[in-house]
Amino acid sequence: MDFRRTKFYRDKAHGKILGVCSGLADYAGVDVTLVRVLTVIMTLVGGFPWIVVAYFVTAWLTEDKPRALQEMDSDETRFWQDVRTKPTVSLRNVKNRFRDINGRLAKVETYITSQDRRLAKEIDNLR
Repeated sequence: MDFRRTKFYRDKAHGKILGVCSGLADYAGVDVTLVRVLTVIMTLVGGFPWIVVAYFVTAWLTEDKPRALQEMDSDETRFWQDVRTKPTVSLRNVKNRFRDINGRLAKVETYITSQDRRLAKEIDNLR
């Protein structure tokens, strides 16, 4: 797979026209309706031709979202959105998860290798 999870892609599967707004919403981790409403407001208030040109240029320059990224579950999607928008927080969360897993593994190792071999004896008795 040669795609990147932190890259901006057009999301045609959830898009209305070319998937630019839905891709931007997915990339930023915000509701697509908010992005669409802001786009319409900017178009009406800030200069119709420039926003429309920017939309079509963005659609032309960006790639479609790969199928593998479209099939991610919601937890994985949220994780990669957090990596894009808050990388230091994501790194801290991953470190904390590994620290927690390491602590739990240390407790299991201590229990298994302790002098109280009750669990090992029960397993041997089952054989």
